[in-house]
Amino acid sequence: MSILSPELLSLEFMNKPLVKPLEGNESPEIAELVKFFNETLGFCPNSVLTMQIRPDIATSFIRLNKAVMANHGRVTSALKRMIGYISSNAAGCRYCQAHTIRAAERYGAENEQLENIWEFRTHSAFSEAERAALEFANAASIIPNCVDESVKENLHKYWDDGEIVEMLGVISLFGYLNRWNDSMGTPIEDGAVDSGEKYLAEKGWNTGKHR
Repeated sequence: MSILSPELLSLEFMNKPLVKPLEGNESPEIAELVKFFNETLGFCPNSVLTMQIRPDIATSFIRLNKAVMANHGRVTSALKRMIGYISSNAAGCRYCQAHTIRAAERYGAENEQLENIWEFRTHSAFSEAERAALEFANAASIIPNCVDESVKENLHKYWDDGEIVEMLGVISLFGYLNRWNDSMGTPIEDGAVDSGEKYLAEKGWNTGKHR
């Protein structure tokens, strides 16, 4: 199974977002929850500002995000963001690619891993356990789904059931975000652009429709 390369994703369908994000946090409850993203990314994502047009969607999403990304042990915060990156790369969402690579950096992923994320199967910066997790993320994010017996067996060599549930939570969360942001054409924030250009541009990443 190959990883979808950003340079193959050159089609652009919109010059403006489907729906314009709100200017700021409209609800005190949401404003409190959004502090999570200030730690993760350094800013509130425009995707969340769009969800706030229907506040229940925003609050439910943020709570799910916090639950999925909680650190319970060996599936580290950095690995979860790298899983999110591989999942978003397979789905072709440039917005989420930049967000996840930025968050992985902020949560302590090694620079060598960030610079060689496409070569996770062979690069020495990745352990066998990390390779199994990232292969799972890629297989689970392809349509049609490619999680098979081989992926399953390799995953269980290194990870227990609870850890696999955590990983699939991340993959599924980004399945939602990839659909949301690519369909919405969510405008990408300056900080995310900086991270995308730093780690991904050499492989063909650009903002695409997310201007």
